[in-house]
Amino acid sequence: MSERVRILGLDPGLRRTGWGLVTVEGTKLSYVASGTILSDEKRSLAERLKQLHDKLSAVIGEFAPDEVAVEETFVNKDAQATLKLGHARAIALLAPAQAGLPVAEYAANLVKKTVVGSGHAEKRQIHAMVRVLLPKADPGSDDAADALAIAITHAHHRKARTLAG
Repeated sequence: MSERVRILGLDPGLRRTGWGLVTVEGTKLSYVASGTILSDEKRSLAERLKQLHDKLSAVIGEFAPDEVAVEETFVNKDAQATLKLGHARAIALLAPAQAGLPVAEYAANLVKKTVVGSGHAEKRQIHAMVRVLLPKADPGSDDAADALAIAITHAHHRKARTLAG
């Protein structure tokens, strides 16, 4: 009998943080839920980070994942945007850690390669494959679909990580 594991995937962003929850039992992957956490752009950075933390903590409390996977930050030309993304990523790492959950991190190219087969896949290809792999999924936003792709990636790589760790 295989263990059943609930995996929460997170696609962090200051304006929008996508989340997606799947279960994996043996090789069977199932959709549970997904959504997007929004922060109020009119608030200060500190208040927005608190909003993200509170809402993410509520998702963790409601859905009780066993493991969490977060997309790693990629550096772009806009240093300010990269820094803001880093703040949101810190919250995405902190909230599950505070709940005592193990957190894995995955590069965007690995997520694309795992889900689509190409490290340079486009968003629409990722979303199409998420729908194929999780037919009951209705992510509702690009951020939630990306978060489900991150959860799927963790489902595929968690055994190797456990063996290597």
